[in-house]
Amino acid sequence: MKFERNGIFAFLAIAAVLPLLVSDQYLLHIGILILFYAVLATSLNLVVGYVGEFSLGHTAFLGIGAYTAAILSMKAGLPMWATVPLAGLISAIFGTLIGAITLRLQGPFFVIVTLAFAEVLRLIANNWIWLTNGPMGIAGVPQPGMLADASNLFGKQVYFYIALAITAFALYVAYRFVYSNAGRAAVAVRENRFVAQSIGIHPFTYAMRAFVLGSMLAGLAGGFYAHYISFVGTDVFAFSFMATMIIIVLVGGKGTLVGPLVGAILITLLEEYLREVKELRLSIFGLIVMAIVLFLPRGLMGFLAARREHHTGQTDAAATGSETQAGSLIQERTA
Repeated sequence: MKFERNGIFAFLAIAAVLPLLVSDQYLLHIGILILFYAVLATSLNLVVGYVGEFSLGHTAFLGIGAYTAAILSMKAGLPMWATVPLAGLISAIFGTLIGAITLRLQGPFFVIVTLAFAEVLRLIANNWIWLTNGPMGIAGVPQPGMLADASNLFGKQVYFYIALAITAFALYVAYRFVYSNAGRAAVAVRENRFVAQSIGIHPFTYAMRAFVLGSMLAGLAGGFYAHYISFVGTDVFAFSFMATMIIIVLVGGKGTLVGPLVGAILITLLEEYLREVKELRLSIFGLIVMAIVLFLPRGLMGFLAARREHHTGQTDAAATGSETQAGSLIQERTA
């Protein structure tokens, strides 16, 4: 608990001073993408890492949030500070509806149905022309009014701090959930559903809480993405976003709060570095996932946590042994 809290604070503190030290717009763009993917990975991790259900349709909530922000901004004239929270709220409502159906399923059935929901929403967005503009997408999503006459560098800095605020909120929500009774109950369901039921934990209830929270955070990320990119198309439902989220969670370590942050940094930087080799990039990512699954099934942070627990256990054992020897020596001298 203390390690994860310190890791989160360190990540946020370093991110907070980055725009003050960096004046390169490209580097700030990379930083914004890292924060964006950190929120997405955190939202997915609540379902995959703490409930134990592998969702392949998490892009549904990203897309709902992005389209909600774009439509409310373009057609209702709402500012970004209103559209992004509403994007999270609408995604949470859809998460409740979708979760009420999918969370009653388990294993491959859950995976298939969640993937089907994301595909259905993509088809709806592609064919509901008057609302979503169909395959053409929604272009020209307004940016905050304060950026109208601002420089490009200032605009990147503002978006960076907006993304940082959303990331901090996502981490706070995830932290409060994980270390609450509901979070511990969700972990109990993940470890053994039947044992959890035997001690009075209702699996559906706690899985639903994590699922709705995850959908809300993904919707917030989608709303931010719509304003930052100024365009929303059906590609937000594409499997490429889903694949990136999965890789980040697996590499960083599912079931940990710091894992998605570490994974977001590594995978975003690697994606940018390998951008020139488009076809090879997917193969490299595939090899990375295979290596992680085979050799580090708990991800980087899971591996470090296991090493720390092992070291702590050895230290405690050594301390106990020393105390026993000291006690024996005292008894001998007393005798």
